Amino acid sequence: MRWITQFTGNLLAKYLTSPLKKNTYYPAVSQETLHAILQPADVLLVDGDTRLSVPIKYLTQSTWSHAAIYVGHTALPARESWQMPLVLVEADLKEGVRATTLAHYAHLNTRICRPVGLDETDRQRVVDFVISRIGHHYDLKNIFDLARYLFPLAPIPTRFRRRLLMLGSGDPTRAICSTLIAQAFQSVSYPILPEIKREWLSDPQCADCYAEIYHIRHHSLVTPRDFDLSPFFDIVKPTIRKGFDYRAIAWRQDHEEI
Repeated sequence: MRWITQFTGNLLAKYLTSPLKKNTYYPAVSQETLHAILQPADVLLVDGDTRLSVPIKYLTQSTWSHAAIYVGHTALPARESWQMPLVLVEADLKEGVRATTLAHYAHLNTRICRPVGLDETDRQRVVDFVISRIGHHYDLKNIFDLARYLFPLAPIPTRFRRRLLMLGSGDPTRAICSTLIAQAFQSVSYPILPEIKREWLSDPQCADCYAEIYHIRHHSLVTPRDFDLSPFFDIVKPTIRKGFDYRAIAWRQDHEEI
């Protein structure tokens, strides 16, 4: 029975990760520009184009359906001179935790989220954490975890969407969500989007004094959108960082619509 569920899970994973047919468009930032701007431990959000990306975007109310983490040019073993370097680590539903190139997402829109104030020691620990997980494969026998992404998207109250995304909490869920990256940052106690609660202090000299206590959100609840919303991650826009000058743009003069 186990091999049947595993086989079915693999088929579902292959179907869900296959790209949707859509009009060709060009990403706002080139691959070369990303190479020049990215730093180790930067999170790269991806506007995905697979069947799986549709329900994730709906449930998270975000354009970002996937996240990978940049580990640098020298963190992983060198490849042949003609091959693109492996600079990203991500959790893939079919292949598990893997290293990949920037070229893999060259045709998609992306966003760079950079942890603010992360020192070099902890930055390296985050990189080492994700690299140590490369090769981990997810058990796809939990068909329920996968099958729910096949159903039409019915109206779902906002407060239930995040919970629905992690419903089942099996291996497929951990592959789909940003669990790997969340665990890496939590390993150095770096916040992503924690719940902040005010607790009143028992100080008779200060009746209105309180402390803000950070509560870690479980890593299985972290989605790509959280890195975009996090007040602890800087949104890096390569075009602006390079020195944007609108006067240097060569505009087409006949105003033909694209």
